[in-house]
Amino acid sequence: MLKTLGAQVKEYRASSIATPIYMLLEVAMETIIPLLMASIVNDGINAGNTKHIYVMGAWMIVTALLSLLFGSMGAKYGAKASMGLGKNLRKAMYRNIQTYSFANIDKFSTAGLITRMTTDVTNIQNAYQMILRMAMRAPASIICAMAMSFFISPKLASIYLVAVILLGSLLYFICTKAMKYFQSAFERYDDLNESIQENVSAIRVVKAYVREDYEKKRFKKASKNIYDVFVKAENLVVVNAPAMQLTVYTCILLISWFGAHMVVGGSLATGDLMALLTYCMNILMNLMMLSMVFVMISISVASARRICEVLDEETTLHNPENPVYEVENGNIKFDHVTFRYSSHSETPVLDDINLEIKSGETIGIIGGTGSSKSSLVNLISRLYDVDAGAVYVGNKDVREYDMDSLRNQVSVVLQQNVLFSGTILDNLRWGDKNATEEECIKACQMACADEFISSFPDKYNTHIEQGGTNVSGGQKQRLCIARALLKKPKILILDDSTSAVDTATDAKIRKALKEAIPGTTKIIIAQRISSVMDADRIIVLDKGRLDGFGTHDELLASNDIYRDVYDSQTNGGGDFDEGGAS
Repeated sequence: MLKTLGAQVKEYRASSIATPIYMLLEVAMETIIPLLMASIVNDGINAGNTKHIYVMGAWMIVTALLSLLFGSMGAKYGAKASMGLGKNLRKAMYRNIQTYSFANIDKFSTAGLITRMTTDVTNIQNAYQMILRMAMRAPASIICAMAMSFFISPKLASIYLVAVILLGSLLYFICTKAMKYFQSAFERYDDLNESIQENVSAIRVVKAYVREDYEKKRFKKASKNIYDVFVKAENLVVVNAPAMQLTVYTCILLISWFGAHMVVGGSLATGDLMALLTYCMNILMNLMMLSMVFVMISISVASARRICEVLDEETTLHNPENPVYEVENGNIKFDHVTFRYSSHSETPVLDDINLEIKSGETIGIIGGTGSSKSSLVNLISRLYDVDAGAVYVGNKDVREYDMDSLRNQVSVVLQQNVLFSGTILDNLRWGDKNATEEECIKACQMACADEFISSFPDKYNTHIEQGGTNVSGGQKQRLCIARALLKKPKILILDDSTSAVDTATDAKIRKALKEAIPGTTKIIIAQRISSVMDADRIIVLDKGRLDGFGTHDELLASNDIYRDVYDSQTNGGGDFDEGGAS
C-alpha cells in the first residue's frame, strides 16, 4: 500500500524532502529560545547585567524570526507536496479506470469511485501534509525538549517522561479502536453518494412518481448512518483532549511545586525553572499535535486501502504481445462460445454459441428479456473475453487485435444512449474528431436526425445539456446512431437503439443504412419484428442459447419462438415479452 501511494509523489519528492528539513530547523530554533530566556533571567536580570539582556534579547529575536521563516517554508513545501500527491492520485485513478474492462468496472459502484477520487484522496493529502510537518516536527520537538529538560534537571524532567508514556499508551488504544469505525464510515459514504447520484440523474422519474419524500427519507437514512459511525469514533477520540489537558496541567503544577522548592533550596536557578516550564508546555503540546496526526492517519488508512484497490486493480483484458492493427473486413464468427460474467457463476450467460456472419450482411437479433442479446454483441468488440471458444472478426480471433483498433472498426450504439454536454457537433465528433460539418450532416441524414436538428435555432451548434436532457429519447437515439456512423466502421451494432423512434422513422434509418453503407456488417437488436424481418438473416436467442438462425421466412416455418412473436405483434400488436416467448 505504501509503495503504491509513494509512487504517486513523483515530481514532488523534493518538496517532500524539504518539508521535514525545514520543520527540524524550526524545532531547533524553538529549542534554543527557552535557553536564551533562562540566560536572560539568570545572567542578566539576576546579575543586573543590562548588556547581556540586550545581547540575548537580540539573539532571541533572530532565533524567533528564523523559526518563523523555517515554519513558513515548511508549510509552503508541505502544502505543495500534499496537494501534488492528491492531484497525482486522482490522475492515476482516473487513468487506471480508463483501462478497465467492463468486468473490472462491475466490481466498483459509480458512487464508490467518486468517493475514492474526492473524499478519500482529500483524507490522504491532509494526512500526508501532517506526516511531513507534524509527524516530523512533534517527535523531534519532544525529543529535543526532553533532552534539554534532563540536561537542566533530571529529577523534574522525569515527570515529563512518565506523562509521555501514559499519554502514548492511551493514544495507541484510542487509535486502534477508532480505526475500524473510520473504515466503516467511508463505505457508508458510498451509499450516501449513490443516493445523491441516483436522485439527481433520475430526478424526472422521482418527480413523475411523486417520490420526493421517499428519496428524502433514503438520503436521511444514509446520512444518519455516517453520523452514527463518526459519533462512535469521536466518542473514543474525544477522550484524548481532556486526557491531554489533565496531563498538561498536572505536569505544570508538579514542576511548579517541586521546582519552587528547588529554587528556594538553591539547587535550581529561577531562569532554569522558567525554561523547564516552557519545555513542559512544548512537550505536551507537541504530544497533542502527535495525537492529531495519529487520528488523521487512522482515518486515512481506511481511505488509502480504498484508493489502492482502484490503483492496483488490473484490467482483465490485455493487448497481445504483437497485436494486429488492421481489421480486414466485417466477417464475424462465433466458434463454440461460452461466456460468464463471473467465474463463480455456475450457469453461463451464453452457452455454446456457433454462428457465422458474412461481411456486409444485415443481421437481426431477437429474444426475450434476459436472453443475452447485448452480451452476445459485447463480445464482438471484446468488451469482455469469452470463457470458452473464440470470437473471430475479419477472420482473426478478437484477442489477436489491438483493442483500440478493433473497437474503432466495431461501432456500437448502446441501449442506454449517452450524450455529453457540448454542442451537437461536439457530440457527433466523438465518432470522428476530425469530421467536417458536411460529414456530420451526412451522417445525421442517414440517421434521420438532420430534420429535427435543422429545426433548432442554432442547428448543429445547439448546446446539449449533460446527459442529453434537452432532447427527446428518439432524438437522442438518432444522434447516437449518427455519431456511430461517423466512425465509418466495418461492423455497426444497433443494440435496441431505435426503440424510441416510430416505426416509419425506424424503417427510414434501416433503408438509409442499407443503401449508404452496403459493405458494413450491420447487427440490429430489437424487440419489434418489423425492425429485423427485412434483415438478411435473424438470430433468435433463448436463455443464452442459439434457438434459431435464418431468414424471416425460414424462421416462420421452423422456429416456434419466432413464429409466436410474429403472430403476437402482427395480429395482437403486442411486444416481444407479451408474445409468449421466453
